[in-house]
Amino acid sequence: MISGSETIAVGVSGGMDSLLALCLLKEQGRDILAVHGHMLPPGPGWDMVREGLERNCAKLDVPFHALDLHEEFQRCVVERFAEDYKAGLTPNPCAVCNPLIKFGLLFDRVRELGAGEIATGHYVNLEERGEYGRLLVRGEDRSKDQSYFLSLVPLERLRKAHFPLARTYKKDVMDILAGYGLEPPLPKESQEICFIPDDDYQAFLDKRGGMPGPGPIVLADGSQVGRHRGLWRHTQGQRRGLGIAWKEPLYVLDKDVGSNALIVGPKADLASKGCVVRDVNYMVEPGKWPEVVQVQTRYRQQAKPSRFTVEGGKLMLHFIESHARPTPGQVAAVYTDDGAVLGGGVIEGPL
Repeated sequence: MISGSETIAVGVSGGMDSLLALCLLKEQGRDILAVHGHMLPPGPGWDMVREGLERNCAKLDVPFHALDLHEEFQRCVVERFAEDYKAGLTPNPCAVCNPLIKFGLLFDRVRELGAGEIATGHYVNLEERGEYGRLLVRGEDRSKDQSYFLSLVPLERLRKAHFPLARTYKKDVMDILAGYGLEPPLPKESQEICFIPDDDYQAFLDKRGGMPGPGPIVLADGSQVGRHRGLWRHTQGQRRGLGIAWKEPLYVLDKDVGSNALIVGPKADLASKGCVVRDVNYMVEPGKWPEVVQVQTRYRQQAKPSRFTVEGGKLMLHFIESHARPTPGQVAAVYTDDGAVLGGGVIEGPL
């Protein structure tokens, strides 16, 4: 019998992490149901994943529901991804999907099934942090910590979530599942972006069509040093693939969408003193933040100390240490020294 707010809906993708999250909550004796959201258009993989999840849920004696969300995912995530590239940004679709789809639409739909809370296989945790209350914090397995990707999810949603893998290490997951006698339908690691075949975003955008065309590659003083095949093919900090013979290595510094120009320069010019962050999701009001916070502007990056100000509704991050040039469109996640998330937003540009 579904018991309303006490029931936890476990989002199962077909991979090993979410399946283990389901097992761990079942073992704890929680009242659970499993839900799978189809995010991609119908295809041969649909039936294989659904049938595999149905078998596993039957073994665990857990109710299973499959929801078709591919049209909403296409509109909210895929189309936005393409539009952001057209605008000269380098988007982070996983960070967008979490607030809009996984902890947004999917969470709303599982409430209709009678569940009041949600669980996922993310490697993160929720902990009490004194005056801050219950906050999102980094997972125990720092090599797989996914708090960066959840920093845009509203805190009131996260506080209704469960993360059973908070203290689990990725290397142990398959062995633990084998102990339960379960095999995930998708045993391999998921690709970087789920809707991009072979992780080739350029081929994906090329196929969609309508992307901006070639233009000049220029130095900061406006001197032209080459031609690019589309601003969307490049990102800040890029060195390879520019096709420029120069007296020293050149790196992408910025994009001028108005003139369709790619701005490049030497490595020394990549150093950044800070960045402007928009659409900030505050987990803690900035008036309660410590004077120095830790900032992460890429997933595979060590957080670095920064000071901050809030101006005109935007967060200004003033880096204390040398920092690689942040990429507009990516996420800036802000942490305490001990790994609690204070907030996150979208990088607009340099200070």
